[in-house]
Amino acid sequence: MAEESRQRRRARPVVAIDGPTGAGKTTVARALAAALGFTHVNTGAMYRAFALAAAMRYTEADLAKGALGARLGALLNSISITLDGPRVMLNGRDVTDAIAAPAIADLASRLSALPAVRERMREWQRAAGRDGGIVMEGRDIGTVIFPDAEYKFYLTARDEVRARRRFAELAARGSDLSFGEVLAQLRERDARDSARALAPLKPAPDAVIIDASDLTVTQVVALMRARVEQASRP
Repeated sequence: MAEESRQRRRARPVVAIDGPTGAGKTTVARALAAALGFTHVNTGAMYRAFALAAAMRYTEADLAKGALGARLGALLNSISITLDGPRVMLNGRDVTDAIAAPAIADLASRLSALPAVRERMREWQRAAGRDGGIVMEGRDIGTVIFPDAEYKFYLTARDEVRARRRFAELAARGSDLSFGEVLAQLRERDARDSARALAPLKPAPDAVIIDASDLTVTQVVALMRARVEQASRP
């Protein structure tokens, strides 16, 4: 009965990919979406775009006080965030490179714990996947946004492997952070995202857990695609 009800609501399935920073979710989700002919939705980019908008509106001291919940909710309602392929647009301006800054990623992690922010984002994300045919990645897709997703994956990797990937990405953008600093920031964010009361980072009970520490992107995508296609066969 639950399966029949779900199929009435969505013509095509939802693929949910959750996991911590640096696990390769975005690269894998984009490739999987292309292979399946689905739309890719990067919810982390949405939070980072909002964090950038908040950083442009308020000082770090104000944001650190944690007393801006209502105003941040109002700010979120007043801005436009759209995903144009791999590009992220904030109020019509391309902010893809700007939201990659470590400070913005850290702020996004902090702001995502606020109920006013989380609730509005949840509305947007559920609306984006209402008809299915999407690969949506984030930290609470299979547990909160689409707990009834037809396919759920939790992509992870060892801390050092994830930090190495993140370090290389930041270095390519001109960052002078050391590997040790990147590793420390990654572990701090993991702890914060996993311990928060609202939508903590964790695998859904029925998610397929994939450790990508020693796998290539191609191998991970093949594993996910095989499972989706196998389960889709009559």
